[in-house]
Amino acid sequence: MVKIRQEGREPVPEIPEVAFSAPAGRPTGVEVMTLAELRARADACQLSAPHRPGFHHLLMLDSGRLVHSVDFREHVLAPGDLLWSRPGQVQHFGDLTDAEGRLVLFEAGFLDPATAAAARIEDWYGPPVRRPEGAAARGVEEAMRQLHGEFGALGGLPLEIHLDVLRHLLAVLVLRAAYPGGEPDGDGACTASAAYLRFRDAVERGFTRSRRVADYARSLGYAPRTLSRATEASAGVGAKEFIDRRVALEAKRLLAHGDQSAARIADRLGFADATNFSKFFQRQTGTTPIAFRTAVRGGVG
Repeated sequence: MVKIRQEGREPVPEIPEVAFSAPAGRPTGVEVMTLAELRARADACQLSAPHRPGFHHLLMLDSGRLVHSVDFREHVLAPGDLLWSRPGQVQHFGDLTDAEGRLVLFEAGFLDPATAAAARIEDWYGPPVRRPEGAAARGVEEAMRQLHGEFGALGGLPLEIHLDVLRHLLAVLVLRAAYPGGEPDGDGACTASAAYLRFRDAVERGFTRSRRVADYARSLGYAPRTLSRATEASAGVGAKEFIDRRVALEAKRLLAHGDQSAARIADRLGFADATNFSKFFQRQTGTTPIAFRTAVRGGVG
């Protein structure tokens, strides 16, 4: 949806949401390509514009340099770096001219549930960039190479068998990508409690409806203090701050890449009015919504 700005200014579109679309004759749910193929097929302007894919990106750089932005953080990728962006994250590519490597696009439902859980593919708060080294790097590279080779091997196997092979090879890749050093990082399965993981997922589903820890505690069957301790141990912040940071991130996305008024964004995020939203945003970010929008757009508008 596009809302026309006042005073004769040009409209600014909402963040485009991009659904997975398999090329004709290719299996659905997964796609593997080189960055050279991406350059040949995709519009550079579309890639460089902020967009919100509904599927995973796994990119491993072989040579050159690539700047890739994920949720307002710019990452400079060097050879050997592995970037993993998740569904719903706002991202855009930098100049792909001198970058070479492989890119895997896949929908979460393509993997079997056990692999998805073990690889923590729904961990939206995981680090976007990882750098496997030594044997771990060789394992990721080999998994990527085999998956790419199988994806291009059409006609060698019956379709259902081909899909099963792709699913198994993708499982190897995402598991190696999730544990690039052999041990879980961040809030991995060995360190994150069940309470935190359930709370994290509940916040992702409900942050536009409630910012109260007590509401989440009641729906999940925990005491508020239990959730706060679990979140502090796994994420480094209390439960209330965790919720507020998620709301602030969504506000940044809407302000930077859309043209809705502060009042409309306040309504979408569950605030009573624009004044309360503005106070919240300034407390979280140190700036006003309008000043943030102006800054990220380079002073335009």
